[in-house]
Amino acid sequence: MNQSRTDIAYEIIKEEGRELAFSYLWGKVCEKANITAEQAEDLISPFYTDLSLDGRFITLGDNVWDLRENNSFDKVHIDMNDIYSDEEEVIEVDEGLIAKEDTDEELFEEKEEKEE
Repeated sequence: MNQSRTDIAYEIIKEEGRELAFSYLWGKVCEKANITAEQAEDLISPFYTDLSLDGRFITLGDNVWDLRENNSFDKVHIDMNDIYSDEEEVIEVDEGLIAKEDTDEELFEEKEEKEE
């Protein structure tokens, strides 16, 4: 049977019974899947993407990964209200330009000249 790399990663973390650094996990996946060093260079990026998108896995920061099932909701939940805000923040970028952190607005617009 030909397992996906994420299925192999799942089994590895399950067997180890602990969170693992990405580099260690990738090395173990390569070993179990008989991936050569040359292939590993080409496959590491898609593997990272697959790991990120697979709901069975979570990142605990510092590129350390674990299974979602091993962690409480409180430990891994990200409150999106802490990330997104309804307020528009204006940041001075350059003379004559301002940046707005609101996707409904143009990213940069001419700064209005003050009439004195």
